Amino acid sequence: MADTGGQSRTVTGDPQLDTTVQQWLTWDRNPRTRAQVDSLVAAGRLDELRSRFCSRLSFGTAGLRAPMGAGFNRINDLTVIQSTQGLYAYLCRCFADFNRRGVVIGFDTRGQEESGCSSIRLAKLTAAVMLSRDVPVHLFSSVVPTPYVPFAVRKLGAAAGVMITASHNPKEDNGYKVYWCNGAQISSPHDKEVLRCIEEHLEPWSASCWDQDLVDGSSLRTDPLIHINSCYMDELASLCFHRSLNSSCPLKFVHSSFHGVGHSFVQEAFQVFGFAPPIPVPEQKDPDPNFSSVRCPNPEEGESVLELSLLLAERENARVVLATDPDADRLAVAERGDRRGWKVFTGNELAALLGWWMLFNWKENHPDPADTQRVYMLATSVSSKILQALARAEGFHFEETLPGFKWIGNRIHDLSKTGNQVIFAFEESIGFLCGSMVPEKDGVSAAVVVAEMAAYLQNQNLSLNQQLHNIYTT
Repeated sequence: MADTGGQSRTVTGDPQLDTTVQQWLTWDRNPRTRAQVDSLVAAGRLDELRSRFCSRLSFGTAGLRAPMGAGFNRINDLTVIQSTQGLYAYLCRCFADFNRRGVVIGFDTRGQEESGCSSIRLAKLTAAVMLSRDVPVHLFSSVVPTPYVPFAVRKLGAAAGVMITASHNPKEDNGYKVYWCNGAQISSPHDKEVLRCIEEHLEPWSASCWDQDLVDGSSLRTDPLIHINSCYMDELASLCFHRSLNSSCPLKFVHSSFHGVGHSFVQEAFQVFGFAPPIPVPEQKDPDPNFSSVRCPNPEEGESVLELSLLLAERENARVVLATDPDADRLAVAERGDRRGWKVFTGNELAALLGWWMLFNWKENHPDPADTQRVYMLATSVSSKILQALARAEGFHFEETLPGFKWIGNRIHDLSKTGNQVIFAFEESIGFLCGSMVPEKDGVSAAVVVAEMAAYLQNQNLSLNQQLHNIYTT
């Protein structure tokens, strides 16, 4: 492949593929992804080229998510710019005051040297596209948990939010998660309309869309980190029901952030609840895009990926291990039994415990049985029915949604408009929402709520596992 004056000519023997790759090279300004294309063509890897260039990204249950690298079917500078241009065009149609409301943008710890793609770089390019059209941008200055973006969208009255993350996916992946003005992930028809707008705005509008320096020099860019973190922690305190008990709790907790964003936020959440700080897993507390100490950055995998956490807990005589995934929107929990074996709870088991706990405390603060008529718990349709049984016994409402937390988030919004209160929601893949302070699964709040529940049960001479048995046998 020869490159002359920014124009490249490909010779793969497939005219359609050549045309598509040439279009990419005409638009792409990232030298590393351009070099990837050169290498693939030189090696004659036509199947790989077709995989990357002959289809486009589409919104799934978690937004756009794919491996990083060159191609229209990958996450990279160009596809993020295209996605943001389409999002901008659609938001202009939906909000007459879009240029006042602006967007919130956050990012996690991911990065890939080969393609030059990192979450912070892609977040800045997202911001640059919006700023090039005079849209205010609330761009976090450092990594944040995914739920901070929808929380900020609602708190700041933004039109939308974008989180650059691939959550617990392998290190090769990244993603582009979009939130609507209500704080919920976009769903139909918005997702389809945004994709249509992306198709209408594939060519980068100007050099400004590639200019990361535009972000640092624009008066339209603000950093919401301090304000949003303060507001989040203030609202998190509403989920604390036994602070005096927490402060004297004899239990020790170990926390792993899986090389992601969660460490400092979980530490602060424990302080809000009056706990001593959890013991961090030293090998995993700092951000690392390579996830060096785990074969898979997904705490749902169980003991095999929690090995360092469990070993530390045994050394420190800690009973409970809490593990947030890399973007801190999900939570895994393990508890040491009397015979020194470990119980790693499934998502459905944790949901049974958290649902019981949230209802128990809600009833303590709302003794009138009539109040229960406006209480809801939600779960996805592929999750356990245990809360449905609890609802029949206790008189609150239980509803199921389609798989994906975007459906739960939007249902929370609908119910809140009619004066109802969602006190707990979950999906079986260790995604939990205690209360409804943010319409998204939240590993930070879930971690500290589990800690308080464990402390309360300890005071009753019960373990989490014993209480789980009580729930299932009642």
